[in-house]
Amino acid sequence: MKPILYIDMDGVLVDFESAFPKLDKITMLKYTGRFDEIPNIFSLMEPKKDAIESVNFLIKKFDTYILSTAPWENPSAWSDKLEWIKKYFGKIFYKRLILSHNKHLNSGDFLIDDSKKNGAEKFSGEHILLGSKKFPDWKSVLDYLL
Repeated sequence: MKPILYIDMDGVLVDFESAFPKLDKITMLKYTGRFDEIPNIFSLMEPKKDAIESVNFLIKKFDTYILSTAPWENPSAWSDKLEWIKKYFGKIFYKRLILSHNKHLNSGDFLIDDSKKNGAEKFSGEHILLGSKKFPDWKSVLDYLL
């Protein structure tokens, strides 16, 4: 049986700020401080460096799921995240996308996340904090897990 691995989207798979150059100045001003509420912003984002290749390698060794949070005030984020996964991974994650504000309710061996929010700090398995000193990038995560 493969170990269970959860991977967050924002800041882990997805470069949130990559959407900003695609937005007009009026929208940016209107949503200052709450960019995650911009309708369809999640459909504009690009993958993080090495994320797609790394995940394609990890799915061979782990029972892998996407575990992400979607902003409550932005209903398009829920469908945009699903479409983003389909665009970059095809059917690999068919029915393996979990959107929750309570990540600790999922049981598994590892969670790759760039934050301790939304239950990540209470996750029962090992929390791999991407962007930390120990795990600054995807290469360090792969070296550790494999």
